[in-house]
Amino acid sequence: MSDWVEPLGMRILIRKDESRQTTKGGIVLPDKAEIPNITGRIVEISIQIERDDDFPIKKYDKVLFNPSEAIPVDFEPDNVLFVVPIEDVVAVFRRGDSKTDEVRSAEEHDAEDPDEWDD
Repeated sequence: MSDWVEPLGMRILIRKDESRQTTKGGIVLPDKAEIPNITGRIVEISIQIERDDDFPIKKYDKVLFNPSEAIPVDFEPDNVLFVVPIEDVVAVFRRGDSKTDEVRSAEEHDAEDPDEWDD
């Protein structure tokens, strides 16, 4: 039998990504000057969010979240798990075709035959 954490209400469980100690330019920062990192992977989703079509997230999605209301979970030695209200998730990272591929340019729209448009 193993233990797990199940978020309740409109919350998710996120495993925070490791904090960076080096800037993108390669400068190594001292331990106290850690760059705040607010990305992580979804570990568990509450049943309410899973059933709600307004939130297009799923387990293992990488997300960007506001840590101000995140509740640390003292479940692992390195304490990287956080219960986060869904409204504090501000973005989901996606791969593959972007949503902009679905948006046509004005020129493509103007070139179409208006009789083929759906009302």
